[in-house]
Amino acid sequence: MTKSGKLLIYAPVPLVETDAGLHLESQACNGLRLWAEHFDEVVCMNPLASGALPDGWVPISDTDLDMARIRLVPLPMAYRPDQFLRHYRACRDVIRDEIAKADYLSFAIGGLTGDWGSVAAWQAHRAGLPFAVWTDRVESEVVRRTASSSDLWRRRVRARLEHRLMWWWEKFIIRRATLGLFHGKETFDTYAPYCGQPRLVHDIHLNKADHIAQDQVQAKVAGVADGPLNIVYTGRASAMKGPQDWVGVLDRLNAQGVDFQATWLGDGPDLAEMKALVAAAGIEAKVHFAGFVDDRATVLRHLRDAHVFLFCHKTPESPRCLIEALVSATPIVGYDGSYPRDLIAVHQGGRLVPLDDVAALAEAVVALDQDRAALADLIKRAARDGEPFDEDSVFEHRSEIIKACL
Repeated sequence: MTKSGKLLIYAPVPLVETDAGLHLESQACNGLRLWAEHFDEVVCMNPLASGALPDGWVPISDTDLDMARIRLVPLPMAYRPDQFLRHYRACRDVIRDEIAKADYLSFAIGGLTGDWGSVAAWQAHRAGLPFAVWTDRVESEVVRRTASSSDLWRRRVRARLEHRLMWWWEKFIIRRATLGLFHGKETFDTYAPYCGQPRLVHDIHLNKADHIAQDQVQAKVAGVADGPLNIVYTGRASAMKGPQDWVGVLDRLNAQGVDFQATWLGDGPDLAEMKALVAAAGIEAKVHFAGFVDDRATVLRHLRDAHVFLFCHKTPESPRCLIEALVSATPIVGYDGSYPRDLIAVHQGGRLVPLDDVAALAEAVVALDQDRAALADLIKRAARDGEPFDEDSVFEHRSEIIKACL
């Protein structure tokens, strides 16, 4: 493949500084490696944090990144309005300088104060330079839906005001972008009408070796005839993932006599509530909370062993976990939306029900448990739907679009 030019990007994934140096989330490191395969130089601007390391962050010095061709530009973490105003001028000048030295510009956007990606996009527009915006979810709608479930009325009122401003700002920036890179159909459908050159793209971190092998698919199909239904989910236990609905489905399965084992891999603010709901439903013996799992091989093993990937996503986003399930030959069964519908449009490797309909979702799972032949067929379909997705292909796709359009 041909490398060309200097790519400047903004990624909202924070750099974390400790006494041991800079740390970055492992998938973000992989993304930098993949970008560097397509450009001579990659410059990445990130917000800078300090303190305790989040799960999954690794020392930059311990990675195999070619730091001779990759440069990191830390910007202040400034999500509070007072912080943003204090740092704005200095950061704007840094961003302008980086823009002037780059050949290609692509900025992740999302949010209001502290969204240096939108600031960079505005500065590129003012300089008359072509630039791309990238996003994997409709941030304004995420804010509205997640805050609407809050018990605090002040938070609900603030969210109503914020999401309107965010929606206006998102459209303002996207209308001025030369190119829109929208991860997933949900995001694409929302923003494409406001963009001159919208493109549907994907952002995943699975290589071809991570795809389930054909003999493993056959063994999985052969073993599905009897035994407990194996259910899995991977992701944060937070409101936008619908964790309470997930437990509600399991409660209904238990009430209807379904023999199942369910595993949730991931940590989050709603995990304690999930455990309490499981205990109240009397299904503790059937549900396992694995917490955050950093080892990719372990995550893939859980996905490949599962019969059903049960999800209850509440917001318009494009979570990678659905693709990870499909490449593991695990049918996705959950709430309908443009993104999951598009993922299984060709081979129908899943079952989708209306948003927030816990009863319908439980019935869909019961039906698969009772008809194991249909479940076996769905597993084969899921594997076929997952075939097109690998990190090399999707990063090459995005890189070629950037080079062609910018």
